[in-house]
Amino acid sequence: MSRLSDPTDRPAPPRTRPDRAAGDVRGSGAPAARSLAPDLARGTMLLLIALAHAHMYLYGHETLFRGYRIDGGTVDRVVAGLQVLLVDGRALPMFAALFGYGMVRLADRRAASGADWPQVRGLLRRRNRWLIVFGFVHALLLFFGDILATYGLLGLVLVGMLRARDRTLLLVAGLWTLVFAAIAVVPPFGIIESGSTPYPTSAESPLAAIGPRVGTWAVLAPMLALDVVTPMLLGIWAARRRLLDEPGRHRRLLTRVALGGIGLAVLGGTPLALIDARIWTDWSAATAVPAYVLHSVTGIGAGLGYAALAGLVAYRLGTAPGRSGTPGRVATALAACGQRSLTCYLLQSVAFVALFSPWAGGLGGRLGDAGASAVALGIWLGTVLLAELMRRSGRRGPAEVLLRRLSYRQTSLAVAGQTGPATGR
Repeated sequence: MSRLSDPTDRPAPPRTRPDRAAGDVRGSGAPAARSLAPDLARGTMLLLIALAHAHMYLYGHETLFRGYRIDGGTVDRVVAGLQVLLVDGRALPMFAALFGYGMVRLADRRAASGADWPQVRGLLRRRNRWLIVFGFVHALLLFFGDILATYGLLGLVLVGMLRARDRTLLLVAGLWTLVFAAIAVVPPFGIIESGSTPYPTSAESPLAAIGPRVGTWAVLAPMLALDVVTPMLLGIWAARRRLLDEPGRHRRLLTRVALGGIGLAVLGGTPLALIDARIWTDWSAATAVPAYVLHSVTGIGAGLGYAALAGLVAYRLGTAPGRSGTPGRVATALAACGQRSLTCYLLQSVAFVALFSPWAGGLGGRLGDAGASAVALGIWLGTVLLAELMRRSGRRGPAEVLLRRLSYRQTSLAVAGQTGPATGR
């Protein structure tokens, strides 16, 4: 049996940064208490996801590269430009980095309980398979742009990278960024040729919506997985150093990532933001395609930068190890939302379908991009409030509970089978 890592190990000082052994999953022991930064990041991330998804439920108009309507008013155009700059293609890599980070932390907890690598790997694979199932049901009933299956698929493929050396992680991440840049050339050509970004949200009945929704999801989910390999690998690398669990020890690095990543994304996203905001109107394929690719690739920096910023905020709130402060009400509520991110994510889709669908609230045919974003903000605030009420009552998110039971069920049955004869069962 190969040891995953010693629970008493601590990361080496930042100056040395030794390459981890290929047999290691973790670089330190599990924290005594839940860290604020990852939950704070997930709770905030859900706002970005809501903003990125809301305009996809609009219908009855032509759109540009990121799905914003061409005939929108001034406020709509401002909102479209800001969201292309700061939200679209930025929330997805942030989620991927946090997903990779979370996989390592889950492996940490299992290793600390005495599990060996095959047991840890088995748990992660079951969890990711069930995420794919969750994603399919989500797409079947609610939203074609589901990301649960995307991360479940990616988790299945990359679970072995939890044992890779740091150098391997960084090398693969760097090389895949080049692959991603090449892949990102394809979508804008299709959009230019079709003249719009079609979304399957205009069906007149729930049954009529199922086919187009699932068909789009079946193509989109694996494509999105190709987009977020790099941030997920970097999330694994960050988790080994506990960057978000111990932000006080890594303030300099987190500051550089936050400023550099977000700044790079703003610079790289500006050309496409000007196009989708209808400020730059004389663009051509020769300029729009590079703008789209630049926006997509630099979005990785924003995703990592936003996660790093959450770590710095957590440290400033005094919740990091060695500091005696406690988070305020807002941070506590955001963290509660992050702890129940799966439930809150699914609730967003329920609300969007109820409000925007032609066969329900019908707002998708009446609102512009600004109105859709306002609705998204309200829905997100509602999920934060609900999560906080659940926290106060001591309740976990129902989706999280179900995923945990399904993921751990086989492990529990195996343990029962091993202990059964000894207990006379």
